[in-house]
Amino acid sequence: MEKLRIGMVGYKFMGKAHSHAYRDLPLFFPNTVHPEMKVICGRDQNGVTVAAKQFGWEEYTTDWKSLLERDDIDLIDINAPSNVHKEITIAAAKAGKHVFCEKPLALTLEDSREMLDLVESAGIKHMVGFNYRFAPAVMLAKKLIEEGRLGEIYHFRAWFLQDWLVDPNFPLAWRLQKEIAGSGSHGDLGAHLIDLSHYLIGDITEVIGMNETFIKERPIPSQMMGLSAKGSDSDKKAEVTVDDATLFLARFANGALGSFEATRFATGHRCTNSFEINGSKGSVIFDFERMNELQVYFTDDKEDVQGFRRVLATDPSHAFAENWWPPGHTIGYEHTFIHEMVELMESFRQDRQPVPNFRDGVKCQEVLEAVDLSIQNRQWIRISDV
Repeated sequence: MEKLRIGMVGYKFMGKAHSHAYRDLPLFFPNTVHPEMKVICGRDQNGVTVAAKQFGWEEYTTDWKSLLERDDIDLIDINAPSNVHKEITIAAAKAGKHVFCEKPLALTLEDSREMLDLVESAGIKHMVGFNYRFAPAVMLAKKLIEEGRLGEIYHFRAWFLQDWLVDPNFPLAWRLQKEIAGSGSHGDLGAHLIDLSHYLIGDITEVIGMNETFIKERPIPSQMMGLSAKGSDSDKKAEVTVDDATLFLARFANGALGSFEATRFATGHRCTNSFEINGSKGSVIFDFERMNELQVYFTDDKEDVQGFRRVLATDPSHAFAENWWPPGHTIGYEHTFIHEMVELMESFRQDRQPVPNFRDGVKCQEVLEAVDLSIQNRQWIRISDV
């Protein structure tokens, strides 16, 4: 296969990120399968018409079901709101289309498991969108752990802090409505932390958590655009039905302890997606706002020079780096999506499942739901019990 023909559902924040990745991938990664941007789909005809032209898609449609009837589309890319992930995935699998789906897979664990069963029984390729795995500095942390250079892992602590909802007059965007989003900061931000912990440390066995919704009601919006929204002339408000912040503790199968914090109310933090890992031989610290860097500490350094060192993950020895710029020339957020799509394209070239796939999505959903149960029951919950 030389080209993979894409039909994409969604055209806002993630739609733009995915489109950018599809467009730039052949320029920097010429030796893999190339995406062909066939059709973009969105409910608003004016909006999707503009997006198709701006992003570089051949055609547009307002009916996602029409994508499944076309012989010239191989894969359905789903980055529409979470409440439609299941329906589109199931229909795509039954039509024999491969599927890329943004996280979280679905609104519930039950739905995500059903989606996994269907894509596996259909024999299609399936991938879930956890793009932060693909930052070269994160992949360096993974390499250090796998090579044993951090020793036995004791702690994984992670925090994803944003502040875009601090204003109580910010309208009730779809991400604040449980029936559309599934959950708030927990499923939106916390899901990334959970996946990173699975990728770096391993399986989580049990959790206990707490959450809070600080602003109980918000103005009804007249328009929603990705992570922004516009209020209406009305003074009417509606209930916020998701969490504003969720924190939880976790135990890992390998004996490590974990702590997780996801909030949209951390004033001064725009996108502080960070983790620290402590092992018997060393530690690493990552902060996405400085995504090209990994702070590294080794216990066997000589005492007079011990301390965290700043490693810039831009040399050709680091993952994906040789395809970009000379050492020291940094990359950005959009490149994590390009790397993600390289993995997707390579899975077709090598005839294997991409990673992360729906199995990883279900594992993440299990932890999300276990945390919700622990908050509801005010007790530790084992992942095997959800």
